[in-house]
Amino acid sequence: MSDATEANGPANGPANGPAEGAGKAGRRVRVVLVDDHRMFRTGVQAEIGQTEQTGVEVVGEAADVDQAVSVITATRPEVVLLDVHLPGGGGVEVLRRCAPLMAGAEQPVRFLALSVSDAAEDVIGVIRGGARGYVTKTITGTDLVDSIFRVQEGDAVFSPRLAGFVLDAFASTDAPPVDEDLDRLTQREREVLRLIARGYAYKEIAKQLFISVKTVESHVSAVLRKLQLSNRHELTRWATARRLV
Repeated sequence: MSDATEANGPANGPANGPAEGAGKAGRRVRVVLVDDHRMFRTGVQAEIGQTEQTGVEVVGEAADVDQAVSVITATRPEVVLLDVHLPGGGGVEVLRRCAPLMAGAEQPVRFLALSVSDAAEDVIGVIRGGARGYVTKTITGTDLVDSIFRVQEGDAVFSPRLAGFVLDAFASTDAPPVDEDLDRLTQREREVLRLIARGYAYKEIAKQLFISVKTVESHVSAVLRKLQLSNRHELTRWATARRLV
């Protein structure tokens, strides 16, 4: 999965047109969308929310942790599409606060992470938090609908190669080492750092993360300050040494 593909899909939801077929089989699933980018939520809603065709009924949306917990608690959906990086503590915090709903015996709320990030620490973090799967925003509408139904049924679903992160993490009984330098960075700063290290220009990063170029510059400045580095070349070396690229 190339990062160039990641950048092209999200603005209008998953690629390849409206998903069809699931609704014709008589299946139905109630879904909440949690993502801090309104344009992306609108695109996903347009892509998968045509209930008669897809079987997916979008019953709520949220843009941050507090909204997410409130909407999920009020609507009790069967599946939550959850972004990893959210204001208020991220997807892991939503999972923590919704743990009692996930444990419900009659109708558990299940979570499917849907994120632009394919970083191992993000994947492992939400799976440890209780999510049933993790797919990236390059996924097609048809595959996303299929993934939603599979998660509803209790299956685990992952984009290609991401399952390996989970298998490796849970195969080891050793706790991952703590990187104090990396822990100083916010989730958004880590995203920007990773894209800088991959050679993206500020405009490309802004487009991919749905933020302004000025905001990208601010994040880069914060990362340089926190890591006590001088320029993007040093950032790239730092990230490469930690296998963040």
